[in-house]
Amino acid sequence: MRDARAMGTLHILAMRTLAFLPQLHTIDEAVAWMGGEILPKDPAWVAEADGVVAGYVVFTDDWINQLYVHPDRHGQGLGAALLAHVLASGSPKQLWTFQQNERARRFYEARDFRAVEFTDGEANEEKTPDVRYEWRPSSV
Repeated sequence: MRDARAMGTLHILAMRTLAFLPQLHTIDEAVAWMGGEILPKDPAWVAEADGVVAGYVVFTDDWINQLYVHPDRHGQGLGAALLAHVLASGSPKQLWTFQQNERARRFYEARDFRAVEFTDGEANEEKTPDVRYEWRPSSV
């Protein structure tokens, strides 16, 4: 599956920009995980630029499981467009990000996500402190 290769590769490239994280997986491992575990089970949308996957989001009714944009494409609105697509359903969403990922935290907080839980990271693979965010549609 073409998207599994592109998404797995993008996932690793994005994770490698987070210097505080341990590098736990190879690109080939991420591609196998994406094609074997993630894409068969949850909806995913990709954003393409110049015919190449430049960002993606994986989600369920309640959760945003992954939202990554290629490091060379940060600040171009791809992440915002992917997130808007997921939030358009109007149903509340949750997600996790790392406490030290200030760029992601600013991105979500600017879009009305609220931090509701902080952990020491013991439950995540990287053993790195994380934060759970919630988003609820505004009652206008």
